[in-house]
Amino acid sequence: MPTWFCSREWFFHVGKFDEGGKGVPEDLLFFYKHIQKGGEVFRVNHCLLLYRYHPQAATHSVLEGTIWNHRVRFLEDRVLSSWTSFTIWNAGKQGKKLYRSLSPANRKKVAAFCDVDEKKITKGFYAYEESEERPKPKIPICHFRDATPPFIICVKLDLTGGAFETNLNTLNLKEGMDYYHFN
Repeated sequence: MPTWFCSREWFFHVGKFDEGGKGVPEDLLFFYKHIQKGGEVFRVNHCLLLYRYHPQAATHSVLEGTIWNHRVRFLEDRVLSSWTSFTIWNAGKQGKKLYRSLSPANRKKVAAFCDVDEKKITKGFYAYEESEERPKPKIPICHFRDATPPFIICVKLDLTGGAFETNLNTLNLKEGMDYYHFN
């Protein structure tokens, strides 16, 4: 669990926590306001605080879908708003979930999905069946080497024995410019 801290002065500048009640991810919303106001993040690679688990913790009242929706809106506002097109790296469950969660305007910006799974690549496209559009949108699926940046990467790190990281490194891309992780 990442822990972050800031000065009291910055805390008041950002605007305190959203005390909207049970189910509000106030720490995530504060963090996003911190970034939007120009705040920076620095990594400290040692334990600063130990949390104790207890079943009554407020964190259990925040639904996974609530956090997902806030993350998608932040991605759309901070990244996708300045891109004319992009590729989603993962034609599987997470990539498709991201696609379906995007606003209609940002779904239209998705040029393709890319993957390494030959079965998905051979199929050639993802049909968005839940769409109201006629004909239903069909988004191409290609191998990652044939895909065009920028990428939104929906692949978890450290799950492929380094294979994904190696594939990403072969493309010589710059994080924060050519791709963003969304996992």
